[in-house]
Parts: sequence; structure tokens; C-alpha cells
Amino acid sequence: MTLALREIEGRWTSRLVLKRDSFSTVERGRFSTPAGEVEAVLRRIDQVPWWTFPIAHHLFLRERRALAIAGRLGVAPPLLFAGRRVLVRGWIEGVALQIAKPHGDRAYFHSARIAVRKLHRAGICHNDLSKQQNWLRGSDGRAYLTDFQLASCFQRRGRLFRILAYEDLRHLIKHKHRYMRDALTATEWRVRRRKSGFTRSWMATVKHVYNWVVHGVFRLPDLEGGGARLLYDAPRITACLKRHPQVRDVAVVGFYDRGAKNSLYAFVEAEPGLSERLLRDFIVQSVADPEPPECIQLVDGLPRLRTGEIRLELLQLVASNQLDQIDQLTVDATEREIVGAIIAQRRNLADRF
Repeated sequence: MTLALREIEGRWTSRLVLKRDSFSTVERGRFSTPAGEVEAVLRRIDQVPWWTFPIAHHLFLRERRALAIAGRLGVAPPLLFAGRRVLVRGWIEGVALQIAKPHGDRAYFHSARIAVRKLHRAGICHNDLSKQQNWLRGSDGRAYLTDFQLASCFQRRGRLFRILAYEDLRHLIKHKHRYMRDALTATEWRVRRRKSGFTRSWMATVKHVYNWVVHGVFRLPDLEGGGARLLYDAPRITACLKRHPQVRDVAVVGFYDRGAKNSLYAFVEAEPGLSERLLRDFIVQSVADPEPPECIQLVDGLPRLRTGEIRLELLQLVASNQLDQIDQLTVDATEREIVGAIIAQRRNLADRF
């Protein structure tokens, strides 16, 4: 047991790994508090490489400081424990924005505006609200914010605070534009179109260096679940499987296995008579570089929108064992039946100990 986990020995039970990169590992599990055991999320930096530890530690301290304030506002996870190398925050029942897809949901974006306003009144700028995965749609329909590693805390509302707060607001409006374009006000359109001078300068200079370090040196794509393999290997595997004469359609998503390894999960809609072993052999024979997906599941049907588009967000939740979040996303009995059949035969059983 590492020193970090000794700090919470006997209080933390890990269920599954949500994310792992060069700056931290994020797990979901149960945490014992004076009020009883609760669902929680743990971030630990005790396993990061030595060459990224200074940055990881800096980000860790920023999140710890911001959550200590934001967690009391009702718009972010509460901070349950803060140690030297590990912190535990409360679990918010809900799904990320890119999964929830709140098209036309005025109440959600009204609550999102209130959440950002509360944060700013407390002297906190999130600084990473451009990412949809940092916005949650709670089971109560409200907006919540997460991942405060880049957050800034201010004692006074000086010029830098106003610039960063403006960018938080602009990113909120960007998401509203995606899901409720027709509801944007004239003022919101102006904010949507006008980046601050600070941001324009950053994008013209520092962002290029940032992208080179993050995506070039550390190879960290802005993806949740499968990392570089989801970005580089999944498209080739998908194209390969679709060439098989008995395969009707394919969806490949990413997840983290028990060892926190970037893994791939292929859901294959196929004709009778095909097997997982035959598909693995087919991939090995047809594609030179990528390894076959760690999990391949043959299914009778895939969940789809009325347009025919596969609902990848539901399959992502199945692959990562976040099954408790699926019910609020299924739209009818037919879809629940399709997803239920997939869950019953799921291949990643890392949540079963």
C-alpha cells in the first residue's frame, strides 16, 4: 500500500478506474465519513512519473484549494478528504454534458448560468469549462461543475479575475450554442463571438507549446476513457471489422481496466455464426499495428437515435461499468431492452471483486 492510500486506509473502497494519465489517477468507489459510507471519487498522484510530478502536484493543490470552497456552494462535488497525495470528493449523480446532450433544455442552461455565477462570487474561476466532460447534468436536471485542476482562487476581483471569469462565461455560452442555438440572446451572441485579448494572445503563442507538450510529448488526447488508443487505433479497428461479411455495424469505445490501462471495447452487431475468437483472428490478419480490443461483444442490435446514429454514450457507460447512469438516458422501452441485453452479456467485469 502506498503512502497516499495509507492516509485513507480502511475508509476507501475502490470500484473502478475512471481515468489515468501522466498527471493523476481517478477512481470511483465508496468512502467512509462520520455520516456513513458514501459514493465518492478519488484522485491520487502517488503513481505519476517523476518527470510529471511537479506539474501534477501543482494541479493537485489547485483542485484541493478550489474544491474546499466550491464544494460548499452546491454546484460542485464536496471535498471529503484532502491529503498530501490523494483527495476524495463526493459523487454527483449525473452524466457529462457530451453524454446528456441537453438539446433545448432551458432549465439546465439556466442552472448552469447560476452555477458559474456562484463560483465567481466565491472568487473562483474554473478555467477549463470549454471541455464538455467538466460539465455534469445531474439526475435532478441541474448543472454541476467538476475537475478543478486548473481553477484559480482570488481574494480580489482584479483585471485577471475579470478576464478569466469572462472566459468561463464564454465557454458556457459556447455549449449553449451547441445545444440551444435559437435561445441565445443578443448579448450572448456578442460574447460567443468575442474572445478576450488574453485568450487571443494565448491561442496565438502559448497554446502551440501547450499542444506540443500535452499531445506531442505526453500523447494525451482530449478524450475520456481510451486515451491515445481510442484516437489512433479505434478507427482502424472499426474499419477492419466493418469489412467482415458477417458484421453489420461496429462501435468501439474506450475504458480503463483494473490495472488502469487504456483499453478498447468493441460492440459488434453481427449475423449468427460469428464468434469473438474469429473476429480477433480477423483483426490480427487484417491490421498490422493495433492490438485487438481487450473486449469484443457480439450483439443482436445497437442502441440508435431515430436518425440511425449509434448512441455511443450508452455503450461508453456499459464499457466503463457506470451502469447506474444509464436509466436516465434511455428514451423508451425498446431502447431499454436493447441496452439491457448488452449489459447482461457485458465483457468488462472489473467492477466485480
